[in-house]
Amino acid sequence: MEFGTSGLRGLVTEMTEARVAAHVAAFLHHLDTLGLDRSILLTGRDLRPSSPRIADACLAMAQAMGSLGIDCGVLPSPALALEAATRGLPAIMVTGSHIPFDRNGLKFYRPGGEITKADEACILAALESPAPALRPAAVTAETDGGAAARRYQDRYLGFFAPDTLADKRIGLYQHSAAGRDLMVPILEGLGATVIPFGRSEGFIPIDTEAVRPEDADLARDVTRAERLDAMISSDGDGDRPLMADETGRILRGDTLGLLTARLLGADAVATPVSSNTALERSGWFGRIARTRIGSPHVIAAMETLAAQGARCVAGYEANGGFLFGGRAEDPVTGAHLGPLVTRDAMPPLLAPLVMAAREGRTLSELAASLPSRFTASGRLPEFPKDRSSPLLVALARDATARATFLDRLGLEGAGQPDTLDGVRLPLAEGEILHLRASGNAPELRCYAEAAAEDRAEALVAATLGTLAADQEL
Repeated sequence: MEFGTSGLRGLVTEMTEARVAAHVAAFLHHLDTLGLDRSILLTGRDLRPSSPRIADACLAMAQAMGSLGIDCGVLPSPALALEAATRGLPAIMVTGSHIPFDRNGLKFYRPGGEITKADEACILAALESPAPALRPAAVTAETDGGAAARRYQDRYLGFFAPDTLADKRIGLYQHSAAGRDLMVPILEGLGATVIPFGRSEGFIPIDTEAVRPEDADLARDVTRAERLDAMISSDGDGDRPLMADETGRILRGDTLGLLTARLLGADAVATPVSSNTALERSGWFGRIARTRIGSPHVIAAMETLAAQGARCVAGYEANGGFLFGGRAEDPVTGAHLGPLVTRDAMPPLLAPLVMAAREGRTLSELAASLPSRFTASGRLPEFPKDRSSPLLVALARDATARATFLDRLGLEGAGQPDTLDGVRLPLAEGEILHLRASGNAPELRCYAEAAAEDRAEALVAATLGTLAADQEL
């Protein structure tokens, strides 16, 4: 079990009740050292087969350490985070997000929001302290009766006007997403006609950053067959969006994030280096901070931007997860949207739909109005760090190795690599090729940026194809 780009992750077989309990005890001990109230601990979970067992272990350890456990059930991670922030309570979300169902994880929230990298280090250090033995709790854990889910739903229904999406036909790919039953009333409450499809009893690992070909095909086919204005979905725990426009073309997460920050009136944006440079080229924001990949890094940068005087700070990632640190006012309703500094799928799903509706455009027309920068991404599974690290070190430090690698791809370098997170290689014609080891699974991630979408996709395909061939030798 290791902390990755967002939370603790591990194989289900490794996430035994004892190991889960030890990490929960370490988290609660850390809260004690900070003097934070942990008399109540909120828990939530996604729809993975292993999540109920792991959630029960979290609740049992909370009870053993004198905290009342409140089970918020199946709900999106941002909904649990909102409840924790509103009530000033800590929380643990049991989820592996988008990774395969043979893995799972824990996301920890302090009363003030998502934990930081510094918190992660303290939790790991606290593992050295012996945890109380698991035993029958003196008080039975309570359920919240759906209160957290309703609060999350009301957050968006109370901000946008009820008829904002009137006459829009929106397909909702439900699969095994934790928020699949919340998204319907939100969309219908804003006036849309919702066509749910693809509900699954088994867990489907939807990765909104490295979209599977079968999911792209599904988006295209359903959008055209149902004459949709958009198709939307999310990953397993509802903190990353998936959206296709009226043609069935997937809109990348950094495009959605850029539009959402604009709609909410952000004056500063933090985003990882993997997001495309349309952000800088748009000229919409006074301050921009580029970070390593992972929400803790984005949150740290958002805090720095606020300290530097930014009024309304937003953060987003190439996977579409959106973080909001400001206070937005809707010009139609006059209602306000407060901060939620954790990744959330709903803003980058709703904001582009609202913008397009207000401007009388289709989603494809709205996306086309942005600077012509396109990103693509993919991954090589079963590519552990002991294999990726030598490759990345060579590309970063050895100019000859770098030139040889690019020459095999028919590419030409155009400057020194950026090693903030993995190796980001500038290419001729302003293109970018970026390789890094995944922080969540034994995978090598590949990203590309170009002036045309098919060119970015071709760069990723060629790079992964070459590396996969090397793997087989």
